[in-house]
Amino acid sequence: MELVAQIRNATEKTSEALKPSSPEEDQPPSLPLAERAARAVESPPQLVSAPKTPRRRSQAGPLRAVRRSYSPVINPGADRFRLEFFPDTLPEAWNDWRWQLSQRITSLKALAGVIELSPSEKAAFDGAASPLPLSITPYYLSLLDRNDQNQPLRRCVVPTVDESLITAGEANDPLAEDHDSIVPGLVHRYPDRVLLLATGFCSSYCRYCTRSRLVAGRREDCAFDRKRLEEAFAYIQKTAAVRDVLISGGDPLTLSDEDLEWIIRRLRRIDHVELIRIGTKVPVVLPQRVTPALASLMKKYHPLFMSIHFTHPAELTPETAQACRLLADAGVPLGSQTVLLKGINDEVAVIKALMQGLLKIRVRPYYLYQCDPISGSAHFRTPVSRGLEIIQGLRGHTTGYAVPTYVIDSPGGGGKIALYPDAVVERRGTDLVLRNYEGLEYTYPDDGGRKAMSL
Repeated sequence: MELVAQIRNATEKTSEALKPSSPEEDQPPSLPLAERAARAVESPPQLVSAPKTPRRRSQAGPLRAVRRSYSPVINPGADRFRLEFFPDTLPEAWNDWRWQLSQRITSLKALAGVIELSPSEKAAFDGAASPLPLSITPYYLSLLDRNDQNQPLRRCVVPTVDESLITAGEANDPLAEDHDSIVPGLVHRYPDRVLLLATGFCSSYCRYCTRSRLVAGRREDCAFDRKRLEEAFAYIQKTAAVRDVLISGGDPLTLSDEDLEWIIRRLRRIDHVELIRIGTKVPVVLPQRVTPALASLMKKYHPLFMSIHFTHPAELTPETAQACRLLADAGVPLGSQTVLLKGINDEVAVIKALMQGLLKIRVRPYYLYQCDPISGSAHFRTPVSRGLEIIQGLRGHTTGYAVPTYVIDSPGGGGKIALYPDAVVERRGTDLVLRNYEGLEYTYPDDGGRKAMSL
């Protein structure tokens, strides 16, 4: 009887934890800041495994094999955060992505209950700053420094009053995506590929978001709606030149397995669609979403690629590594997309550590983006010369697999333009003078396109 009572009590706690809370209820327990900081001291690296969910005997095939070896992890810092701010939440609930979504921090009051807000951060909520709402999953919030307003991850998701400063050249839609939208939520800019905006929802909102004009329910033309998406599929069906579809948003991995598979399956029915890609930050801010079931879903629709938005080495946690392993084991090629941000990751050592760390979790560095000139982004943007210096600092100093392509997505809708450090110094007669990663010069015999002399 005692065991039955314990099980009943644990079940009630889990059910209660899974209930969505109102903004007023979404508050962590009130504790003195000094005590909260003291309890957040880092511990030696080790993994906390959530209790395994009993497997049903009806599970069979590859999915059963994956689930047999799968046990969700919680890094030590996140587990202390759970015990401090969500003490009645069991590990099973914490590792449920739906619980994470239901408990997102979305208000000043909730945020102030966890971190010591700076004057600039407080001022961002007075209505004068960017209209992009606040949203941070409990998991990602556990990675933030509660006392340092300049911590890189904190700056990425906590608004500041700087967002209210609009400078020359900035725009709400700097890439002119709306201009290239053929039907609602479908952007056709390049000859053979299209961008499909499946949803306007993200689990956490980056403060430098290129599509801040669209997300968080601002526009119905990018909200998940099957009727709207059928219009996009119809356009793709009749446009034989389209061979590549990038599913983005918002974040498409916040959709249910059923809705996500409906989109992918619908695209797979179009013969000339050869490649499907998914753009997401979920493995970084909501790694609990990547389940064996999701990985098995992806495996059915190859070739299917995934581009994951990474910002800083501090995001390379055991949870994110596990999510990437599940996807990679399902045969999904993973690439990274990183936005260069002032004071966050604009150092060679930081980008190098990130790119090398990504390779260790089976993610191939793909793009390093110059920050788009969205409205209120001046405090995030670096000089382009800084990006070139970083690429120069990577080439030759680490494997080429760890060197992303530095690009500017040109304002006005011109598409991505790759930028490279100056490797060609000059031409001396028929020789080309080149500069290597150490700054040394070498010559390469090159006739400038003239026919080689016959022997």
